[in-house]
Amino acid sequence: MERRRWGEEPWHSLDYELKMRFGKKLYKLSLNGGMTCPNRDGTLDSRGCIFCSAGGSGEFAADAGRAVSEQLAQGRRMLSEKTANGPYIAYFQAFTNTYGPAGNLEALFEAAMEPEDVSVLSIATRPDCLPEDVLNLLAGLNRVKPVWVELGLQTIHEKTAEYIRRGYELDCFDRAVKQLKEIGIEVIVHVILGLPGEGKKEMLQTIGHLNELGVSGVKLQLLHVLEGTDLAEEYRNGRLRVLSEKEYISLAADCLEALSPEIVVHRLTGDGSRKLLLAPEWSLRKKSVLNGIRHEMKARGSWQGCRKEVFYGI
Repeated sequence: MERRRWGEEPWHSLDYELKMRFGKKLYKLSLNGGMTCPNRDGTLDSRGCIFCSAGGSGEFAADAGRAVSEQLAQGRRMLSEKTANGPYIAYFQAFTNTYGPAGNLEALFEAAMEPEDVSVLSIATRPDCLPEDVLNLLAGLNRVKPVWVELGLQTIHEKTAEYIRRGYELDCFDRAVKQLKEIGIEVIVHVILGLPGEGKKEMLQTIGHLNELGVSGVKLQLLHVLEGTDLAEEYRNGRLRVLSEKEYISLAADCLEALSPEIVVHRLTGDGSRKLLLAPEWSLRKKSVLNGIRHEMKARGSWQGCRKEVFYGI
Protein backbone atom coordinates (compact mmCIF):
# COMPACT_ATOMS: atom_id res chain seq x y z
CA MET A 1 0.00 0.00 0.00
CA GLU A 2 1.35 3.42 -0.97
CA ARG A 3 1.44 6.22 1.56
CA ARG A 4 -1.42 8.65 1.14
CA ARG A 5 -0.75 12.36 1.44
CA TRP A 6 -2.64 14.48 3.95
CA GLY A 7 -0.40 17.51 3.97
CA GLU A 8 2.47 16.98 6.39
CA GLU A 9 0.67 14.52 8.66
CA PRO A 10 0.82 10.71 8.45
CA TRP A 11 -2.89 10.62 9.22
CA HIS A 12 -6.12 12.02 7.70
CA SER A 13 -6.48 15.02 9.97
CA LEU A 14 -9.59 17.14 10.45
CA ASP A 15 -7.66 20.30 9.52
CA TYR A 16 -6.68 18.74 6.20
CA GLU A 17 -10.22 17.56 5.48
CA LEU A 18 -11.75 20.95 6.25
CA LYS A 19 -9.27 22.78 4.07
CA MET A 20 -10.10 20.41 1.21
CA ARG A 21 -13.85 20.97 1.68
CA PHE A 22 -14.08 24.60 2.70
CA GLY A 23 -10.77 26.01 1.56
CA LYS A 24 -9.74 27.01 5.07
CA LYS A 25 -9.59 25.93 8.69
CA LEU A 26 -12.84 25.95 10.70
CA TYR A 27 -12.95 26.76 14.41
CA LYS A 28 -15.25 25.19 16.99
CA LEU A 29 -17.68 27.20 19.08
CA SER A 30 -18.63 24.93 21.99
CA LEU A 31 -22.27 25.31 22.98
CA ASN A 32 -24.44 24.09 25.84
CA GLY A 33 -28.07 23.24 25.13
CA GLY A 34 -28.89 22.82 28.81
CA MET A 35 -29.72 19.12 28.47
CA THR A 36 -29.07 16.16 30.70
CA CYS A 37 -28.54 12.47 29.95
CA PRO A 38 -30.59 9.26 30.47
CA ASN A 39 -27.57 7.97 32.35
CA ARG A 40 -27.98 10.79 34.87
CA ASP A 41 -31.68 11.60 35.20
CA GLY A 42 -32.65 8.14 36.46
CA THR A 43 -33.94 6.76 33.15
CA LEU A 44 -30.98 4.37 32.94
CA ASP A 45 -28.91 5.44 35.94
CA SER A 46 -28.29 8.48 38.08
CA ARG A 47 -24.49 8.30 38.25
CA GLY A 48 -23.47 8.88 34.64
CA CYS A 49 -20.63 7.01 32.97
CA ILE A 50 -17.84 6.13 35.37
CA PHE A 51 -15.44 8.65 33.79
CA CYS A 52 -17.91 11.48 33.19
CA SER A 53 -17.56 14.66 35.25
CA ALA A 54 -20.43 16.73 36.62
CA GLY A 55 -20.20 18.92 33.52
CA GLY A 56 -20.94 16.03 31.18
CA SER A 57 -17.86 16.67 29.02
CA GLY A 58 -18.95 20.26 28.67
CA GLU A 59 -16.28 21.99 30.76
CA PHE A 60 -15.22 23.93 27.67
CA ALA A 61 -18.78 24.72 26.54
CA ALA A 62 -20.56 28.01 27.06
CA ASP A 63 -23.05 28.82 29.81
CA ALA A 64 -26.35 26.98 29.27
CA GLY A 65 -28.18 29.93 30.81
CA ARG A 66 -27.34 32.10 27.81
CA ALA A 67 -29.22 32.13 24.52
CA VAL A 68 -27.51 30.31 21.67
CA SER A 69 -26.77 33.63 19.93
CA GLU A 70 -25.02 34.87 23.08
CA GLN A 71 -23.05 31.63 23.41
CA LEU A 72 -21.90 31.97 19.80
CA ALA A 73 -20.83 35.56 20.42
CA GLN A 74 -18.93 34.52 23.54
CA GLY A 75 -17.16 31.78 21.60
CA ARG A 76 -16.18 34.19 18.84
CA ARG A 77 -14.65 36.55 21.40
CA MET A 78 -12.63 33.69 22.91
CA LEU A 79 -11.27 32.79 19.47
CA SER A 80 -10.63 36.38 18.36
CA GLU A 81 -6.85 35.97 18.56
CA LYS A 82 -7.00 32.97 16.19
CA THR A 83 -9.58 34.19 13.69
CA ALA A 84 -11.42 37.42 13.06
CA ASN A 85 -14.41 36.04 11.17
CA GLY A 86 -14.47 32.24 11.28
CA PRO A 87 -15.82 30.20 9.66
CA TYR A 88 -17.03 28.10 12.57
CA ILE A 89 -18.41 24.75 13.63
CA ALA A 90 -21.30 25.16 16.08
CA TYR A 91 -20.67 22.28 18.49
CA PHE A 92 -23.26 21.17 21.05
CA GLN A 93 -20.87 19.45 23.44
CA ALA A 94 -22.27 19.09 26.95
CA PHE A 95 -24.25 15.98 27.94
CA THR A 96 -26.68 14.36 25.44
CA ASN A 97 -27.77 16.89 22.84
CA THR A 98 -30.68 15.03 21.25
CA TYR A 99 -32.24 14.16 24.61
CA GLY A 100 -35.34 16.30 24.46
CA PRO A 101 -38.48 17.08 22.43
CA ALA A 102 -37.76 17.50 18.74
CA GLY A 103 -39.44 20.93 18.73
CA ASN A 104 -37.09 22.25 21.41
CA LEU A 105 -34.09 20.77 19.62
CA GLU A 106 -35.15 22.36 16.36
CA ALA A 107 -35.16 25.83 17.90
CA LEU A 108 -31.69 25.34 19.41
CA PHE A 109 -30.11 23.85 16.31
CA GLU A 110 -31.61 26.38 13.90
CA ALA A 111 -30.38 29.24 16.08
CA ALA A 112 -26.87 27.77 15.99
CA MET A 113 -26.94 27.27 12.21
CA GLU A 114 -28.46 30.63 11.30
CA PRO A 115 -25.33 32.86 11.31
CA GLU A 116 -23.55 33.01 7.96
CA ASP A 117 -20.17 32.38 9.61
CA VAL A 118 -21.35 28.96 10.92
CA SER A 119 -20.54 26.35 8.28
CA VAL A 120 -21.23 23.10 10.18
CA LEU A 121 -23.50 21.97 13.01
CA SER A 122 -21.96 19.24 15.20
CA ILE A 123 -24.02 17.45 17.85
CA ALA A 124 -22.67 15.17 20.57
CA THR A 125 -25.20 12.57 21.70
CA ARG A 126 -25.92 8.91 22.50
CA PRO A 127 -27.11 6.29 19.99
CA ASP A 128 -30.09 5.46 22.21
CA CYS A 129 -31.33 9.06 22.00
CA LEU A 130 -32.13 9.25 18.29
CA PRO A 131 -35.88 8.61 17.89
CA GLU A 132 -37.53 8.90 14.49
CA ASP A 133 -38.69 12.51 14.91
CA VAL A 134 -35.16 13.60 15.85
CA LEU A 135 -33.70 11.73 12.87
CA ASN A 136 -36.21 13.50 10.62
CA LEU A 137 -35.19 16.84 12.14
CA LEU A 138 -31.50 16.14 11.53
CA ALA A 139 -32.19 15.09 7.95
CA GLY A 140 -33.95 18.40 7.29
CA LEU A 141 -31.20 20.47 8.90
CA ASN A 142 -28.59 18.59 6.90
CA ARG A 143 -30.18 19.88 3.70
CA VAL A 144 -29.45 23.43 4.88
CA LYS A 145 -25.90 23.02 6.18
CA PRO A 146 -23.73 19.97 6.97
CA VAL A 147 -24.72 18.22 10.20
CA TRP A 148 -22.34 15.94 12.09
CA VAL A 149 -23.39 13.64 14.90
CA GLU A 150 -20.83 12.52 17.48
CA LEU A 151 -21.48 9.23 19.29
CA GLY A 152 -19.64 8.13 22.43
CA LEU A 153 -18.94 4.46 21.75
CA GLN A 154 -15.63 4.21 23.67
CA THR A 155 -15.37 0.43 23.08
CA ILE A 156 -17.15 -2.42 21.27
CA HIS A 157 -16.61 -4.82 24.19
CA GLU A 158 -19.69 -5.38 26.31
CA LYS A 159 -17.78 -6.28 29.49
CA THR A 160 -15.91 -2.97 29.37
CA ALA A 161 -19.09 -1.08 28.45
CA GLU A 162 -20.79 -2.52 31.52
CA TYR A 163 -17.87 -1.47 33.72
CA ILE A 164 -17.97 2.13 32.46
CA ARG A 165 -21.80 2.16 32.73
CA ARG A 166 -22.30 3.14 29.11
CA GLY A 167 -25.93 2.04 29.27
CA TYR A 168 -26.51 0.64 25.78
CA GLU A 169 -25.41 -2.44 23.82
CA LEU A 170 -23.34 -2.49 20.66
CA ASP A 171 -26.25 -3.31 18.35
CA CYS A 172 -27.90 -0.02 19.43
CA PHE A 173 -24.80 1.86 18.30
CA ASP A 174 -24.59 -0.06 15.02
CA ARG A 175 -28.26 0.66 14.28
CA ALA A 176 -27.82 4.38 14.99
CA VAL A 177 -24.81 4.63 12.68
CA LYS A 178 -26.77 2.92 9.90
CA GLN A 179 -29.79 5.20 10.36
CA LEU A 180 -27.67 8.35 10.39
CA LYS A 181 -25.74 7.32 7.30
CA GLU A 182 -29.01 6.58 5.48
CA ILE A 183 -30.10 10.20 5.95
CA GLY A 184 -26.72 11.58 4.91
CA ILE A 185 -25.40 12.52 8.35
CA GLU A 186 -21.68 12.21 9.00
CA VAL A 187 -20.96 10.13 12.11
CA ILE A 188 -17.94 10.80 14.32
CA VAL A 189 -17.18 8.19 16.99
CA HIS A 190 -15.43 8.66 20.33
CA VAL A 191 -13.05 5.85 21.35
CA ILE A 192 -11.14 5.70 24.65
CA LEU A 193 -7.76 3.97 24.74
CA GLY A 194 -6.63 2.45 28.04
CA LEU A 195 -9.95 1.32 29.49
CA PRO A 196 -9.51 -1.25 32.29
CA GLY A 197 -9.22 -4.84 31.07
CA GLU A 198 -8.44 -3.86 27.49
CA GLY A 199 -5.11 -4.43 25.78
CA LYS A 200 -3.89 -3.70 22.29
CA LYS A 201 -5.97 -6.53 20.80
CA GLU A 202 -9.28 -5.25 22.20
CA MET A 203 -8.57 -1.66 21.18
CA LEU A 204 -7.73 -2.68 17.62
CA GLN A 205 -10.92 -4.73 17.46
CA THR A 206 -12.85 -1.53 18.17
CA ILE A 207 -10.99 0.22 15.35
CA GLY A 208 -11.75 -2.69 13.02
CA HIS A 209 -15.45 -2.42 13.83
CA LEU A 210 -15.47 1.27 12.89
CA ASN A 211 -13.79 0.39 9.59
CA GLU A 212 -16.54 -2.12 8.85
CA LEU A 213 -19.30 0.39 9.65
CA GLY A 214 -17.68 3.04 7.47
CA VAL A 215 -18.00 5.92 9.93
CA SER A 216 -16.92 9.37 8.78
CA GLY A 217 -14.66 10.32 11.65
CA VAL A 218 -13.10 9.22 14.90
CA LYS A 219 -11.91 10.88 18.08
CA LEU A 220 -9.19 8.87 19.83
CA GLN A 221 -8.41 9.84 23.38
CA LEU A 222 -6.77 8.38 26.43
CA LEU A 223 -8.62 7.48 29.59
CA HIS A 224 -8.62 10.54 31.86
CA VAL A 225 -9.26 10.38 35.57
CA LEU A 226 -11.21 13.45 36.63
CA GLU A 227 -11.99 14.64 40.14
CA GLY A 228 -15.55 14.00 41.23
CA THR A 229 -16.00 10.84 39.15
CA ASP A 230 -16.34 7.25 40.29
CA LEU A 231 -13.25 6.50 38.21
CA ALA A 232 -11.30 8.80 40.54
CA GLU A 233 -12.22 6.57 43.45
CA GLU A 234 -11.06 3.50 41.50
CA TYR A 235 -7.76 5.25 40.84
CA ARG A 236 -7.20 6.36 44.43
CA ASN A 237 -7.96 2.87 45.71
CA GLY A 238 -5.33 1.36 43.42
CA ARG A 239 -7.78 -0.50 41.19
CA LEU A 240 -6.90 1.47 38.07
CA ARG A 241 -3.65 2.04 36.21
CA VAL A 242 -3.48 4.76 33.58
CA LEU A 243 -1.31 4.58 30.48
CA SER A 244 2.11 6.17 30.39
CA GLU A 245 2.80 8.72 27.66
CA LYS A 246 5.02 6.22 25.85
CA GLU A 247 2.33 3.53 26.00
CA TYR A 248 -0.34 5.87 24.69
CA ILE A 249 1.80 7.11 21.82
CA SER A 250 2.50 3.52 20.75
CA LEU A 251 -1.18 2.51 20.98
CA ALA A 252 -2.35 5.60 19.10
CA ALA A 253 0.10 4.80 16.31
CA ASP A 254 -1.15 1.18 16.23
CA CYS A 255 -4.74 2.40 15.93
CA LEU A 256 -3.90 4.85 13.16
CA GLU A 257 -2.12 2.12 11.21
CA ALA A 258 -5.25 -0.04 11.51
CA LEU A 259 -7.74 2.75 10.77
CA SER A 260 -9.22 3.05 7.29
CA PRO A 261 -7.55 6.01 5.50
CA GLU A 262 -10.98 7.40 4.51
CA ILE A 263 -11.91 8.00 8.16
CA VAL A 264 -11.10 11.54 9.33
CA VAL A 265 -9.17 11.82 12.60
CA HIS A 266 -10.86 14.56 14.63
CA ARG A 267 -8.77 14.06 17.76
CA LEU A 268 -5.67 12.14 18.82
CA THR A 269 -5.39 13.06 22.46
CA GLY A 270 -7.69 14.21 25.22
CA ASP A 271 -8.66 17.65 26.47
CA GLY A 272 -9.37 17.01 30.13
CA SER A 273 -10.01 20.08 32.27
CA ARG A 274 -6.80 21.19 34.00
CA LYS A 275 -8.80 21.99 37.14
CA LEU A 276 -10.34 18.50 37.33
CA LEU A 277 -7.56 16.28 35.97
CA LEU A 278 -6.22 13.76 38.49
CA ALA A 279 -4.29 11.54 36.07
CA PRO A 280 -2.37 11.22 33.84
CA GLU A 281 -0.68 14.59 34.25
CA TRP A 282 1.36 14.13 31.07
CA SER A 283 -1.85 14.47 29.05
CA LEU A 284 -1.78 18.22 29.68
CA ARG A 285 1.20 18.42 27.31
CA LYS A 286 -0.97 18.04 24.22
CA LYS A 287 1.60 19.26 21.70
CA SER A 288 4.18 16.90 23.15
CA VAL A 289 1.82 13.95 22.77
CA LEU A 290 0.95 14.83 19.17
CA ASN A 291 4.62 15.29 18.32
CA GLY A 292 5.34 11.95 19.95
CA ILE A 293 2.78 10.22 17.71
CA ARG A 294 4.26 11.92 14.63
CA HIS A 295 7.77 10.83 15.58
CA GLU A 296 6.63 7.28 16.36
CA MET A 297 4.98 6.90 12.97
CA LYS A 298 7.96 8.44 11.21
CA ALA A 299 10.27 6.00 12.99
CA ARG A 300 8.03 3.11 11.90
CA GLY A 301 7.74 4.47 8.37
CA SER A 302 3.97 4.14 8.75
CA TRP A 303 0.77 6.07 8.04
CA GLN A 304 -2.97 5.78 8.60
CA GLY A 305 -4.32 2.55 7.16
CA CYS A 306 -0.96 1.07 6.20
CA ARG A 307 -1.60 -2.05 8.31
CA LYS A 308 -5.38 -2.14 8.08
CA GLU A 309 -5.43 -5.62 6.54
CA VAL A 310 -2.85 -6.96 9.00
CA PHE A 311 -4.95 -5.91 11.97
CA TYR A 312 -8.30 -6.72 10.36
CA GLY A 313 -10.26 -9.10 12.57
CA ILE A 314 -7.44 -9.42 15.11
